[in-house]
Amino acid sequence: MTVNIMCIKWGTLFGPEYVNRLYSGVRRHLSRPVRFLCMTEDAAGLHPDIEVLPLPVEPFAGPMGEALKVANRQGAMRKTSLFRPGLVPDLEGPVLGFDLDVVITGGLDEIHDLAPGTVAMRHDWTEKRKGRPTGHGSVFRFDPARHGFLYDDLAANPYAEVEEARGSEQRYTSHKAMDRGVFTYIPEPWVVSFKYDCNPFPLNYLRPPQLPEDARVVCFHGHPKMDEAIEGYSGSVIRRSKPCGWLRDHWIDRARADLGADWA
Repeated sequence: MTVNIMCIKWGTLFGPEYVNRLYSGVRRHLSRPVRFLCMTEDAAGLHPDIEVLPLPVEPFAGPMGEALKVANRQGAMRKTSLFRPGLVPDLEGPVLGFDLDVVITGGLDEIHDLAPGTVAMRHDWTEKRKGRPTGHGSVFRFDPARHGFLYDDLAANPYAEVEEARGSEQRYTSHKAMDRGVFTYIPEPWVVSFKYDCNPFPLNYLRPPQLPEDARVVCFHGHPKMDEAIEGYSGSVIRRSKPCGWLRDHWIDRARADLGADWA
């Protein structure tokens, strides 16, 4: 059975190497064949095995954008385009989606196969500390045949849905699924935060970042991003980072050995 993988790249924040290295990481850490799709307005530099989906201008983009301005989150919620029913007519089965600021470090089969028929996300670190149930959007598993409401509800009432979610795509997605009784948390040891789990303050002053033993995906939400963390980062007092050898190995060296230097 082929595993469907999706990501979205828009704007100029991430270059094609982020997509290519993600592609390499998922195919090296899944035991089944991979179908990798990237939604983007600029496919230059993407590996030829990556299927490109055009980045749409959604019919509800206007009111959604107005609500996002009020929430001060301009440009957010683009990932909901991945949830559109029939987006890929010949696609069968669930989809495992990723943000581009993640690094694959372990097996993904268990995440893909977790609680079939549900939307799966990890509990967001900050939301959990505040006692809220919101999932984190860096890794998400959904089934287009079952979860079209994630697109349809937003399309039907974009301003109200964005307002209720306070402009947060991950809050919208996870709470919608929870309301329908089809949400599952990905076990926390499998999806970890670089800044909270690998390089927490104040230990980041004393030792290099550590890779937790059962980490399958490392999320670089906020700063530092991967390219900042490899050589060491001193962007703030709390978020300092010593050089990270395992990050270079997993994100760059293994991808280049897999795809070749021209693609990674």
